Amino acid sequence: MSAMVSSLLSSVSSQLTGPLVSRLGESEDSVKNGLETGSAALLGGIANHASDSGFMTKIYNLATSFGKGTTPDLGTNFVGEIFGSQQSSVTEMISRSSGLRLSSVATLLSAAVPSVLSFLGQNIQSSNLTPNSLGNFLRSQTSGLQRLLPAGLANIFGGGVSVPTSMPPARRSSMGWLLPLLIIAALIIAALVWLANHGHKPVQDLVSQGTTTATNAANSALSALGSFGKRTLPNNVELNIPQFGVENKLLDFIQSSRPVDDATWFDFDRLLFNTGAATLQPSSQDQLQNIANILKAYPNVHIKIGGYTDNTGDAAANLKLSADRANNVMDELVRLGVPASQLTAEGYGDQHPVADNSTEEGRARNRRISIRVTQK
Repeated sequence: MSAMVSSLLSSVSSQLTGPLVSRLGESEDSVKNGLETGSAALLGGIANHASDSGFMTKIYNLATSFGKGTTPDLGTNFVGEIFGSQQSSVTEMISRSSGLRLSSVATLLSAAVPSVLSFLGQNIQSSNLTPNSLGNFLRSQTSGLQRLLPAGLANIFGGGVSVPTSMPPARRSSMGWLLPLLIIAALIIAALVWLANHGHKPVQDLVSQGTTTATNAANSALSALGSFGKRTLPNNVELNIPQFGVENKLLDFIQSSRPVDDATWFDFDRLLFNTGAATLQPSSQDQLQNIANILKAYPNVHIKIGGYTDNTGDAAANLKLSADRANNVMDELVRLGVPASQLTAEGYGDQHPVADNSTEEGRARNRRISIRVTQK
């Protein structure tokens, strides 16, 4: 059984490490370490919501969608939903233990979510779990597991168990394996018992199918912006940016002879906020730094930052949220060294939708931050 669990983790690592190394520009060892620790953190974070029937129902629905071979839209804020206010602390701990940048950890966690959900989905199917029994099972596993977490990550569970911060790094690293191993092993035990009575296909087949579905979805998401490449600015600052990302689009416009107009906007594509809030998530830092570097390299360029929401909820609240988000982006660019005179910001709420608000995909597209060049 240990070999089966190791095979699952190795499969996920082997299929996600390559694309992540290419995208993030981090070392292979750091990415592998981050995937292992990140998977443990995600499982622990999900287990921490075991008493929340609404959250467990959402996990159940997402996991069973993966289990049926479909790829649901997780939304850009799903990792934030798992960790809540602890997201920054979890991200920083994984960064310290793996040697990855904070922004790389955030990207890695998002990429690992489909694999975790897929495996849960296959075990839900094989063990005939319900949302309630899934929550009960995860809750039963948290007792005694807190002390097995790396120092600093124990607080993703409830109960107030503390872990000595003086624990040696090597000990923390080895213990980071135990949480996913124990939870996954327990799930597999339940699956094997059920399979013995119902004659379904071997668990190894289910694991392989779930992992393939999840990693294919993650790889597709990672490749959506094209390959990352180097681009040198006039001040000799070198950027590592995706082929179809907002940075390349903005640079092409600045360097072209196209005149400034009121209709040409460029959407951020790697900018994330906490759900329902204006707080920027750590994964936003790479793109914000890139935009700051571009604006500092072209001091004559001025931009307007526009914030938008979907049409869900109160229109006045949406307008305020969009303005707060746009202003926070502007403030962060100023903090990164862009003169305030180059920037303005405005929130538009649910005005100017770019997609159909009647679908989740459309609403996700409408929740955006955009840039318009006002002078070059």
